[in-house]
Amino acid sequence: MLEDLRTLVEIESPSRDLDALAASAEAVATVIENRLGGQAVLIVNEGGTHVHWAAGGEPRLLVLGHHDTVFPLGTLARRPFAVADGHVTGPGVFDMLGGLVQAVHGLAVLGDLSGVEILVTADEEVGSFSSRALIEERARTCGAVLVFEGAADGGALKTARKGCGAFQVSIAGRASHAGLEPEAGVNALVEAAHQVLDIAALSRPELGTTVTPTVASAGTLENVVPAEATVVVDVRVESGAEKERVEAAFAALAPHADGARITVEGSIGRPPMPESAAAELFALAQQLMPGIGAAAVGGGSDGNFTAALGVPTLDGLGAVGGGAHADHEYVVIDAMAERAGLAAGLVKAIKDAPRA
Repeated sequence: MLEDLRTLVEIESPSRDLDALAASAEAVATVIENRLGGQAVLIVNEGGTHVHWAAGGEPRLLVLGHHDTVFPLGTLARRPFAVADGHVTGPGVFDMLGGLVQAVHGLAVLGDLSGVEILVTADEEVGSFSSRALIEERARTCGAVLVFEGAADGGALKTARKGCGAFQVSIAGRASHAGLEPEAGVNALVEAAHQVLDIAALSRPELGTTVTPTVASAGTLENVVPAEATVVVDVRVESGAEKERVEAAFAALAPHADGARITVEGSIGRPPMPESAAAELFALAQQLMPGIGAAAVGGGSDGNFTAALGVPTLDGLGAVGGGAHADHEYVVIDAMAERAGLAAGLVKAIKDAPRA
């Protein structure tokens, strides 16, 4: 597993870098073919190169993951793949190349893989806009989904996720000389400040809803009334009702200043993943690994899409470790074989169960 993980980590795969993603997809396909046989199909579209492998037979189970990472090219030179003190480190080891390797090696110990499919996408970290339709199609066809994103704290499985999305609020004002005639302008920065307060007030922490302005920009020079400003907002919700409320509130944002204009783009693209979607599969996992924990988390994954379809979905089956998206990202080596064994047990149990 460490050999295969090194192979994947050392081919950097930042989201939106189509050439890098193509090379990474080839490496993922090779690892799958070397360990499981058969032929992986590369699916190229505007989001990158996705990898699909199917064992044949009636589809019963989709193993789901992604090979894109958040780290720019050149990160590997600064933070190379390394094994030390019981940890493996390097860009993408925890989110989520370690999980991919564990899934493949878990499947490799099973003699019969009929009905099993693997889908490894190239744009999960940036919203899965080019892969969502494919993910949903294969999930519906297979009827059960195992997601190999990194585990929650302590190795817990992820049985619920918040829905998440981003909005960009653009404010158009009117420029003027800040000293000679500031009153002739419409200050987009001041309008943005009002909007930030209105937007932040949409949060409902008691309902699990967070609405967080995260990036803002405005102005050109110190002596010019700003004509333009933008505010980017991160949104997380636990329910469909809150998704609808927040999206409607963004659509209804109105300017405070006469002459200012507001444009809103974005949505809550990943629907919430309810605990009910994972209940059946988590019960199987508990039988295979008594004492394993469950966690509801704020981050989204492609499991949000499959769970929203009503397809049984269990997430967080990947590497035990931490530091996703950070320089200290790591995987606990001693847990890798155990998690691969859990993957094998779950796949066998799902395949052997009577189909409803």
